[in-house]
Amino acid sequence: MSIVPDAGAARTALRALVGEGLSDDEARAAYATAIWSTLVEPGDGAAGALIGHYGAVEALERVLAESTSGLAEAVGLADEDVRAARARWLPRRGDVDRVLVAARRAGVRLLLPGEEIWPCALDDLGVHAPICLWARGDLRALSGAAALALVGARAATAYGTHVVTELAAESAAAGIVVVSGAAYGIDGAAHRAALRADGQTIAVLAGGVDRPYPAGHDELISAIARAGLVLAEVPCGTAPTKWRFLARNRVIAALAGATVVVEAAHRSGALNTAHHAAALGRALGAVPGPVTSAASAGCHRLLREADAVCVTSAADAWELLGLSPNTDGEANPAGGGRTDEHTRVLDALSGRRARATAEVARLCGLSLAEASGILGLLELDGRVERTDDGWRRRSGPRPARLW
Repeated sequence: MSIVPDAGAARTALRALVGEGLSDDEARAAYATAIWSTLVEPGDGAAGALIGHYGAVEALERVLAESTSGLAEAVGLADEDVRAARARWLPRRGDVDRVLVAARRAGVRLLLPGEEIWPCALDDLGVHAPICLWARGDLRALSGAAALALVGARAATAYGTHVVTELAAESAAAGIVVVSGAAYGIDGAAHRAALRADGQTIAVLAGGVDRPYPAGHDELISAIARAGLVLAEVPCGTAPTKWRFLARNRVIAALAGATVVVEAAHRSGALNTAHHAAALGRALGAVPGPVTSAASAGCHRLLREADAVCVTSAADAWELLGLSPNTDGEANPAGGGRTDEHTRVLDALSGRRARATAEVARLCGLSLAEASGILGLLELDGRVERTDDGWRRRSGPRPARLW
């Protein structure tokens, strides 16, 4: 008997948790992925290798079968690695129904690799990428806009809180998504500033998205879920642990095009996020502080030992993303590209407020027909989007649909 139910039963079990229009194979794969999410800890490379090779359904069937002969060799693992992995996974078998009920009750969405909305930047984590994501909030935060991770100490000083508030508020107002971990200190200040600027922010949790942590940030995390997005790779009901916090940091680093450490002690957990960013080839910045402040010792260490870029303003952080401010204080692609009519039209657009074609033409000094034609080309290129109110600039490329 198959471990994964038929497509009809899978769709029923996943009702309201996944996108519409899944094929039969996709519905079964989604259900199998939900099972995998309950079996493994974040970043489990053995699970990632098996799913990458066999697909979620077949990998699950093979792993839970009585015999796993040849399973390890096919994906380049040692037999003992697969045996150890099965010993970790099997005790959690049967948890999926409880998880799906909890997710549906909390209004959570299950995001799957290959979906149009899936953040493809996570794929850079290879076999250690999240198997899936559990999301609560506005999925438009994953629409492809540039993302900046702002992280730092829980025991933030007034200086660190002031700096991250300015960085987050200016970045969010410029159309950049602010990513952090919803912890006390620097993380919380970054999220609050982004929300006050009416911008997008993403909180990546170490536990389930239905269990706000820390408890003192319950109200903040709920506000993020209303105006931004709360993500976790562990299923609903999962408690945060020290290991899961460390694993969560790699997701923050992968989601963002650049990571800026605002304040961190010599052995701060924020340095873990910074090292993940550097390993992924992401841009890394650090905010300097007083040389006498222990709260900035980790930032100074990054500047000295990790080739981090010194960040003293939002414009410095935007340069890490390849962006520069325009005359409206919003983020535009930095120099190096062509400066022709396309550039003039882009400069006339806002990332926050839609503008009618006639207004764009007036601002950039082109005829209505010329501006309309260029806007159409830029829409095809994924650099602008058409709304009911007019045209708006996108901060990043439109994600490709994979199925």
